[in-house]
Amino acid sequence: MTKNEFLVEENDAGKRIDSFLAECIDDITRNAVQRLIEDSNVSINGKVPSKNYKLKIGDTITVVIPDPKLPEARPENIPIEIIYEDDDLLVVNKPKGMVVHPAPGNYEGTLVNALLYYCGDRLSGINGVLRPGIIHRIDKDTSGLLIVAKNDNSHRLLAEQIKEHSFTRKYRAVVYGNLKDDEGTVNAPIGRHPADRKKMTVTLKNSREAVTHYKVLKRYQGFTYVELTLETGRTHQIRVHMSSIGHPVAGDPVYGPKKVITSLGGQCLHAFYISFVHPVTGETLSFSSELPDYFTKFLDSLHE
Repeated sequence: MTKNEFLVEENDAGKRIDSFLAECIDDITRNAVQRLIEDSNVSINGKVPSKNYKLKIGDTITVVIPDPKLPEARPENIPIEIIYEDDDLLVVNKPKGMVVHPAPGNYEGTLVNALLYYCGDRLSGINGVLRPGIIHRIDKDTSGLLIVAKNDNSHRLLAEQIKEHSFTRKYRAVVYGNLKDDEGTVNAPIGRHPADRKKMTVTLKNSREAVTHYKVLKRYQGFTYVELTLETGRTHQIRVHMSSIGHPVAGDPVYGPKKVITSLGGQCLHAFYISFVHPVTGETLSFSSELPDYFTKFLDSLHE
């Protein structure tokens, strides 16, 4: 909830209250101001005004803007591939094209919607009503393994492993060009792109440490099949790092070349291996998943 107060001066006298407040408060419309008045969230000299009230010199206006109410994710009967499950967690193999959790403009068809149907209320609540059970994410068009926590204790302990970098995540990808070395490390901080806030970039400004290790698995004409191990887990980390060294992930519409390989439907990137310590038993668990069809078909189309 935010509270704003205004004192009407001579040059604003005679203005309608809705027009005045729409000018004074960022990102609010006259219609939104009228709804605030209807809900008794606007007062003038201690009294709720009419929507067309005209201001007088010396009027004191108080505006209370309630916190937005987040919609709750709803259960949806969407098939999901469960690799492993017990009372504390499950490991899911997310398909390409599925968003992990609801976000503005995209509240349906996500992994969370599917998990709510499958697990009911047996998901951790630490990340709120839109991200129950979600400890880490992979991008919509990245396929592969994710761990989901069924209770808060498991969530906290697994999140701590990620923070301490004791949580192993390996990916397979096809990147443009031929990497000079068979193995290497990209150690470059990542932050928001200064000109495009939806993108990330390698930068020293307002950034966080990011480390990606890569290993060449096979070389093709114009492409390289690689394995990548995350030491950190920043947003778009692999995609940004590989692009930064001149070898963007094939099919990546954001960090790749302008001429995108549209048949891939997004980046050719698969989270194929995950290893962690079970938060309750202390046992080290490791899981892997086979490359999906879109990935193997693309490899088959390449020439050595």
